[in-house]
Amino acid sequence: MSAAGLLLVAAALWQQPELVPVRSEPAPDSALATDRPATTAGPTLSEYPAHIRPIMLGSDTGTQQRPHAVEYSDAYGVRLTIHHYASYLTLPLFAAEYALGQSLYNNPPAAEGSSTRQAHSVVAASIAGLFAVNTVTGVWNLWEGRKNPEGRVRRYLHAALLIVADAGFVATGATAPDDDSGADPNARSRHRTIAITSMVTALAGYGMMLIWKD
Repeated sequence: MSAAGLLLVAAALWQQPELVPVRSEPAPDSALATDRPATTAGPTLSEYPAHIRPIMLGSDTGTQQRPHAVEYSDAYGVRLTIHHYASYLTLPLFAAEYALGQSLYNNPPAAEGSSTRQAHSVVAASIAGLFAVNTVTGVWNLWEGRKNPEGRVRRYLHAALLIVADAGFVATGATAPDDDSGADPNARSRHRTIAITSMVTALAGYGMMLIWKD
């Protein structure tokens, strides 16, 4: 080999870059995923939002879920207020009607146009009007709150007593004598008994709502 060839080989070796040792880095988590034990497919509980977790716990573990809240309309509160005031107004009318009826029963008037008889009819009509208002508002609210389990027995028992009282007042009006001066004493007694029984039934329905609290 000539001297020129030796010089070229030496120059090439002199310019060869130095090999730097490369330090091995740990593989990312994705690369090591194959070494981990297999898990059940699907998201874990911690990946769900916090407000969904109670529902999942209830369905997975079989625990009882919390009952859903029952929402009432604004009209429900208005009807309930009317229902309460109509009930309060009925109480003094009951007292007045009983006193007037007892007076007519003990001392039948000589004519149909007596002031006591007229007052008795006016108070009776007022009671009938208030009971009509209470029946509409009460049944309407009873239907709207039918899905609420709280106080259900109390509400339905109250409604049953007042409906029985409604029927009793209708029967009271139907059995009212046309002329107390010549009416049959048995008819007057039957009319009085039905009226008092209806009042007592209504008062029982009112009282249970005041005493029986859930």
